[in-house]
Amino acid sequence: MNFGQAIERIKAGKLVARKGWNGKGIYIGLIKPKDGDAMTHDFIYIDTTGLQTDNPDAPLDRVPWLASQTDMLAEDWQVVGD
Repeated sequence: MNFGQAIERIKAGKLVARKGWNGKGIYIGLIKPKDGDAMTHDFIYIDTTGLQTDNPDAPLDRVPWLASQTDMLAEDWQVVGD
């Protein structure tokens, strides 16, 4: 699927990833803050906590994410975790 379709999926509560991403176990999703949270607006995050890698220095985090032009133009988006 394309990036627009991937965005629609995350708005519907799904998690998505690019098939072409180098690391396996990485995905993006949407967080909708609740009253009292530090963040006050919905935001897209990337989760690398499940990254499968031999690199002991690879970050295993969940942080806000910003799409690259390559990501926005890609046609290899897929829903994960269904």
